Amino acid sequence: MSDAPTACLLIIGDEILSGRTQDSNLHYIGQRLAAMGITLKEARIVPDVAAAIAEALNAVRARYTYVFTTGGIGPTHDDITTASVASAFGRNVIRHPEAVRRLVAYYGRQVNEARLKMAEVPDGPGVELIDNRVTAAPGYRIENVFIMAGVPSIARAMFEAAAPSLTRGDPVYSNSVDATVREGDIAAELSAIQDRYPQASIGSYPFMRDGALGTSIVARSTDKAAISAALNEVADMMRAKGAAPMMGELA
Repeated sequence: MSDAPTACLLIIGDEILSGRTQDSNLHYIGQRLAAMGITLKEARIVPDVAAAIAEALNAVRARYTYVFTTGGIGPTHDDITTASVASAFGRNVIRHPEAVRRLVAYYGRQVNEARLKMAEVPDGPGVELIDNRVTAAPGYRIENVFIMAGVPSIARAMFEAAAPSLTRGDPVYSNSVDATVREGDIAAELSAIQDRYPQASIGSYPFMRDGALGTSIVARSTDKAAISAALNEVADMMRAKGAAPMMGELA
């Protein structure tokens, strides 16, 4: 898993930070990347502040194989992602001729300066449009950074359009076992199981169901056999504590 390509998601928008809008792109992109063998190592929520976007982007694009951004490439005054990305790369903003063509073809007489703003990209080499099958306004890639819309249906369409260009690793699988046993009662045994299965990442997550406190143990790995063996040991340990574990399905 350590040799897998890595990724970061930058979620851009004051509306996310304010709680007015609930982000769902992280859930989708995280699952898709895992299936492609790309480890999502970090996610950040960044306000609509040009300096903050540029600073965050420069910090993560050197650290990870890929960076994905969502939000801030629409037609309004507060859509400043492209200008911020250009600043991070030390470039100017231009209107991409092919993006303009697509927008004119899509909007016809309704095209205006605000909508043509969605054709803006940083200048220079390494910039490629990302198709958008939902609306005509494209995203774009600049080096290892993928700039996508924030609207979930459009972000997903852009991600899928970009997916074939990504270098993949071994798919990461996961499964879980749940029981009404407290985390503190199984912590020592769980640590020992993790030591025996270093090829798997084992996480512990408490839950409350029908008034009962319990723990869900999730194992993730590129090795299906390691997941099965580790969770079987967890289940045996839970039974020894007097619980009745329920195993999930490998995904």
